[in-house]
Parts: sequence; structure tokens; C-alpha cells
Amino acid sequence: MDVNLKINPELLSNEEKFNNNFFKRFHLRHAEQPLQLNENIEKNYQFPTFYADASCAIAIFHCDYAAAKAMMPDPSMEPVKMTKGRSLVIFSCYEYRHVMNVAPYNEIAITIPVVSDGGMNLPILTMLLGDKLKNFGYYVFHMPVTSLENRLRGRKIWGLPKEVEQINITKDEQSSKIEASIDGQAPYLTLSIPTQGQAQSFDVKSNLLSVLNSNRLKSTTQFKGTFNLNKNMKTLLTKSDVGNGINIQLGDGPMADKLKALKIEQHAFQYRYTDNMNACFDLPHETRSC
Repeated sequence: MDVNLKINPELLSNEEKFNNNFFKRFHLRHAEQPLQLNENIEKNYQFPTFYADASCAIAIFHCDYAAAKAMMPDPSMEPVKMTKGRSLVIFSCYEYRHVMNVAPYNEIAITIPVVSDGGMNLPILTMLLGDKLKNFGYYVFHMPVTSLENRLRGRKIWGLPKEVEQINITKDEQSSKIEASIDGQAPYLTLSIPTQGQAQSFDVKSNLLSVLNSNRLKSTTQFKGTFNLNKNMKTLLTKSDVGNGINIQLGDGPMADKLKALKIEQHAFQYRYTDNMNACFDLPHETRSC
């Protein structure tokens, strides 16, 4: 999807898209004040933000623990520990076809699972327990989007590191290919994620961690959908080579260099794919000084 730099002064009227029972769990409300997007436009969004009929392709790779720890913005946060001195980096790629009061856009959330404030961090076990643990969450360190409006929303409300980039997503019966690029350059990130696999239903509530104005924020995200899974449990016991592989390729540029510094392994730990997911993302519910 090409970038969308236009900001419509009016909220998109699309409430009829959110009739699924998933959305009936939540009480829509406004923030304390409208969001000033630029000098001329402010909008009074409702929260949590609803996403209907979204596609989602996820790739989870092992990376170097020390390199992931060096990226933490707050000493109270540390990457989850895996085997052989590693942690994890997760690429979650979305086609947001219907967003409450907002035009459609594509997005890639690049996150590191973390524990905070002295929470339990035992190799593998912490990741297995995941969202059942109070101090578990996901730190977002890069989040390209195709929409200027959503870059502004993400940065001003949550401090999310959103950048407007081109994100192309193409699919066939076997895989979903995702390419992220900047200003018409060659892609700095290319992922190939299987669309087939063992079906498993998910109904998950998680915390995202971000930093805004020297404060660490914690915000709740929830999603429900049936994903096709591919697991590679052998990666827990055996490291694979670092660098470009069949399913992940890093090009050139500052963001590619940042990803390369994580020493991401070629063979993924897990892939997940769904063509139809419902989700929501709420305002921050916890604020702490960094």
C-alpha cells in the first residue's frame, strides 16, 4: 500500500463495520480532550480503537539477548530470555481494512517481548506463560505505517515510534510477502510468511509498552481470530545462521542496520497467519517515569 499523506478533517463514518460480538465486550469512550493532528485539524476519536476483518501475518525469530537489551529505553525493562543467550523479535504485519472512524492502512509492529519491574524472567518459561504474567508485555521499537494520520495518532497518544513508509503485502495460497520501503527505495525489510498451517484459535489480551515524554506507558491490545500456525521447536536447541534467509531479508539503510544489530537468525521460531481478525487498542492505562 502506498503512503497516504491526506488527513480528512472529518471522522470516517463506518460504525456499521463493527457488529461482531467481539466488539460488544468494550465500552467506547472519548479521550479527555480531542487530538490536535495539525494546526487546522483536531479529532475526537473513540477508544478503544476497533479493527475489523484485518489480516495479520506474524513471524517470530530468535535474536541476541544482549543486543535486544541494549535497545531497551528504560532500565526497568529487559527482553525475555530464551535458550543459548537469545531473546525474541516479533514482526506483526497488518492490513487494517476497517478501522473505527479512520481510513484503512497497513502497519508492521516490530516488537521485543519483555518483562518489567523485576518480573520473573526464566528462559522459555516466561514466554510460555506470557500474558498470564503481570509484568509481561511487548516493547515496540519500530512501527511503520502507510498513513500520516496514524503516525500522528500513534506518536501523540502513545509515543509509538511510527514512521510513514510504503508497505506492500501480496498473498497467494502458500505465503504472504511483506515489503517495507522508504521514499521509493529498495525494501529494507522483506518477509515471507506461510499462510497455511495448523489452525488454532486465539483470544488474547496483551500489554504494549512505549515511551512518551520520558514516561513509560502501558496500553492494552486485544485480538480474536483463527490463525494457521507453523512452529519450529528445533530452534530452541539449535542456533541458525544470522543474516538473510528464505523468509527474512534485510536490505540497506538505518532501519535495516538497526535490525541487523539484533543478530536475527534465519530460521523463524514460529509463523502465524490469519486473513480475518478482529482487534482493538486502548488508551494507556499505566504511566511510570523512565
